[in-house]
Amino acid sequence: MARAQFINPFTDFGFKKLFGEEASLPLLKDFLNALLPDQHQIESLEFRNAEFLGRTAIERRAVFDLYCQSTQGETFIVELQKQKQDFFKDRMVYYTTFPIQEQAEKGEWNFRLEPVYCIGILDFIFDDEAQEEEVVRYISLKDQHNQPFYDKLTFITVEMPKFNKGVGELTDTKELWLYFLKNLEDLEEVPKIFMGRATFETAFEKAKIPLMNTEEHQRYQQSLKVYRDLNNVVHSAYNEGKQEGRELGLQEALEKLIANGLTEEEARKILF
Repeated sequence: MARAQFINPFTDFGFKKLFGEEASLPLLKDFLNALLPDQHQIESLEFRNAEFLGRTAIERRAVFDLYCQSTQGETFIVELQKQKQDFFKDRMVYYTTFPIQEQAEKGEWNFRLEPVYCIGILDFIFDDEAQEEEVVRYISLKDQHNQPFYDKLTFITVEMPKFNKGVGELTDTKELWLYFLKNLEDLEEVPKIFMGRATFETAFEKAKIPLMNTEEHQRYQQSLKVYRDLNNVVHSAYNEGKQEGRELGLQEALEKLIANGLTEEEARKILF
């Protein structure tokens, strides 16, 4: 079996490497503009704090807060998350409360908020048969008459397993990104359709495993092992639909994460 040439973008290491570094801002801008509506196309963006990967050691694993300015001068916030399967809707709502609350101003304040987008990148399909073919979903707050109630909070979910287009079927930047994320780990070389596109050439370069130094390679292998353990144990337990199986799966996953170097507190925050 050929050795993998590119990282798995759904590992914590891979996700951060592609989207969580200052040098990745051009990639982020291109990727987000492919998902965001026309009125909020990004002109410039920056991470919202010095650490820029979340508020705690655990949250820094998969949550990026981005302060954006649109091409028309409007400011807004994007929260980019790499979601896990368990309670992912709750996680999306929970994490979104932070960029909302952090807008509060000291002293007199009229409660005016900037728009917030929460984008969840999912490497699984959640239970929603009504939208079976939708890869990208846009969710907003509406009343019982399907009329908009609040237009400053939007959730965007990207269910990667639903994207099944081949390289010859890709028609726009969004589909190029979806193909990139879905197939990156399995590619042996850069497909021709990506050549000559500076943003994607940079993304492929950042994703090359042979270019990693020893420390990066060790961190990636550790992250890949954790990712595979979680998929094999936790997700299979959920799919069984049995409480007993779920509890046994979570306990086994907890033990494996601790064996992989995490503290029990860190492992529990990931799983529960």
